[in-house]
Amino acid sequence: MTKNEKKLISFSCVFAFVFGVTQSTYAMHIMEGYLPKTHCIAWGVLCLPFLAAGFIRINKIVDRHRKTLLLLAMVGAYAFVLSALKLPSVTGSSSHPTGTGLGAVLFGPSVMAVLGIIVLLFQAILLAHGGLTTLGANTFSMAIAGPFLSYGVYKIMRKFNINRLVCIFAAAALGDLFTYCITSVQLALAYPSEVGGVWASVAKFMAVFAVTQIPLAVIEGILSVIVMIGLESYAGSELEELNY
Repeated sequence: MTKNEKKLISFSCVFAFVFGVTQSTYAMHIMEGYLPKTHCIAWGVLCLPFLAAGFIRINKIVDRHRKTLLLLAMVGAYAFVLSALKLPSVTGSSSHPTGTGLGAVLFGPSVMAVLGIIVLLFQAILLAHGGLTTLGANTFSMAIAGPFLSYGVYKIMRKFNINRLVCIFAAAALGDLFTYCITSVQLALAYPSEVGGVWASVAKFMAVFAVTQIPLAVIEGILSVIVMIGLESYAGSELEELNY
C-alpha cells in the first residue's frame, strides 16, 4: 500500500468518526410501510435498468481501473455517513445530506445507483433509517435522480470552463435538492391533497422540506469541495485514471 493510499484511508476513517454518529432512529428516509404496496413495487421496478447499468459500469471499473477501487469504496462510505445524518422534517420522512453527488461526478451516476441501494439497505436494516418496502422509492430519489442531476450539472458547467471546485459544489448541492424534489413527488403521489390534488401536495411537501434541506444542500456542497481538495492532494493518480 502506497503512502498516499494510507493517507486516504486515514482521512476516510477520521471523517467517518467525526460525522458518523447518528441521531435517534425516529427520523428516516420514506419509512417502512408509509407508501402503498403498488407504489413500492412501481418505484422498485423503475430502479432496475439503472441498477443493471451500474453493475456493468462497476465491472468495467474492476477490470480496467483496479487502482480506483479504494476511491470507489470511499465514495460509498461518504454517502453512507452523510445520508445517516438525519433531521426530522415532515411526517414519514426526514431531511439529510445525500452524499451521492461526489461519487456521481467521479464514477458516473449509474455507479451511485448500486452504491446507493447498498447504503440504503444497510441503513434500513442496521439503523431503522428508511425501510425495505420503500427501498425502491428511496433508491430512485437518492441514488438515481440526485446523482444523474449532479452528473449533468457538473458536465454542463465544465463545458463553460467554470472552476472545477465550483462545479463540484453546484453538482453536490443541486443533486441533494433534487433528491428531495423527487421525494416530495413520491409522497404527494401517495397522499394527494384533498384540495388541489397531487401538485398541491407536492408544493406543501417541498415547502416543509425547504426549511432544512436548503441549508443542508449548501453544507453538502461545501463538504464535497473539501473532500475533493483532499483527494486531489492524496489521490491524484487515481483521479487521473478516472480522467477527472
